[in-house]
Amino acid sequence: MKSLVCTSPGQFEYKDLQKPVPEKGHALIRIRRIGICGTDLHAFEGTQPFFTYPRILGHELSGELVETGGAEGFQPGETVSFIPYFNCGACIACRNGKPNCCTNIKVCGVHVDGGMVEYLAVPAHTLLHGEGLSYDALALVEPLAIGAHGLRRAGVEKDEFVLVVGAGPIGLGIIALAGIAGAKVIALDVNQNRLDFCKDKLNVQHTINAATEDVMAQLKHITNGDMPTVVIDATGSLKAINNAFQYMAHGARYVLVGLQKGDISFPHPEFHKREATLMSSRNATRTDFEHVIRCIKNGQIDPLTFITHKVTFDQTKDQFAGWLDPANGVIKAMVEMN
Repeated sequence: MKSLVCTSPGQFEYKDLQKPVPEKGHALIRIRRIGICGTDLHAFEGTQPFFTYPRILGHELSGELVETGGAEGFQPGETVSFIPYFNCGACIACRNGKPNCCTNIKVCGVHVDGGMVEYLAVPAHTLLHGEGLSYDALALVEPLAIGAHGLRRAGVEKDEFVLVVGAGPIGLGIIALAGIAGAKVIALDVNQNRLDFCKDKLNVQHTINAATEDVMAQLKHITNGDMPTVVIDATGSLKAINNAFQYMAHGARYVLVGLQKGDISFPHPEFHKREATLMSSRNATRTDFEHVIRCIKNGQIDPLTFITHKVTFDQTKDQFAGWLDPANGVIKAMVEMN
């Protein structure tokens, strides 16, 4: 079967591999769509934590179920996706209902080889029904679920101000889902094209360009001096993460969805006097995936608006590096597998 392997930072190689033979309890999927996310891009450029090479990338996936692996309620031939975080089921996190941060987690396309292949075997218990969604839409459920989990961690309530720092693919999902939750969303980025996308496609009333505007002044104006009660970072930028501590209202919650390699630094007195809450948000759970699928089916969110670039699998190697360049206006690239 065809595969695309990231052999080292900045290097891809097409290889012909054996079609997998699923072990007991594993399903086999014929991959049809591969969404490209920040994790894939960071792995390609060599800045992704928890990563080793060579690795087959890809975890935003949809396809046709070939073998069910004994998964109840599934039939060969149906359209499926899956939860790409393979947990052990036995550690303290798994026992406490947090398989998304399992101590022995194997994330598809990060810790183990992923979906840039014709066929992929996955644990049968991770399967998700397609629920009538297109291959394109279904491949985008995973990044949206990341945002849904971050919002659930924050406990977002109706009419509170939620500042989303970073309007990349994950941030846009957070912005859209926060709007569905009834929040007053503020989008912050340095890319005006993405901020315009927030206004035009996601109906975001408040946007701030950190490169050209006084962020603190704008936040005070928008919130009538209160500042946001929820701040969510979706940049993975150390500078942006550290800067955002000052944007919190007293009593605010700050959720880190983006990930970077460095150490966070902030003034303890400023954080303490706010009685602020700092949380990380890792991956997502089945609850988050199901919430996103419902939102798509109900017409509350259209993930297809995020797709700006489409290529065939055979074009991916040559096109991939260009998706790192902001000038190319990539929000979401989608790879079509024949």
